[in-house]
Amino acid sequence: MKKLLALPLLLLIVSCYNVERDCKSFKTGKFRFDYEIDGVKKTTFFERNDSIEIETFEGKTDTASVRWVNDCEYVLKKLHPKNMAEQKSIDMKILTTKDNTYTFEFGMVGVPQKQKGTVTKLSDL
Repeated sequence: MKKLLALPLLLLIVSCYNVERDCKSFKTGKFRFDYEIDGVKKTTFFERNDSIEIETFEGKTDTASVRWVNDCEYVLKKLHPKNMAEQKSIDMKILTTKDNTYTFEFGMVGVPQKQKGTVTKLSDL
């Protein structure tokens, strides 16, 4: 009987939990994105202002336009795509923020499959 009374209380507490999302402080700045591909750690550095994102990965630099949908979601489109895959826009959605990091999901616009990652803000512009 005590377990039955505790369950609604637990659900009430969990449902009131609000995920921190201070997305505005991550709209511009210099950032680092660490991830793993086939067991090898990779790092991408990028800087973003309201309309442009400049990314550097393995010595190569690329530029994309940034279109903000709302404070926590934006769409990237490469300015100089080299192939058909790079012509597709990427939907980026900030899920949570904490201190100088944010967790996000991303994927091609219109495709339901998304990936997740964590970005660290290095400095403001």
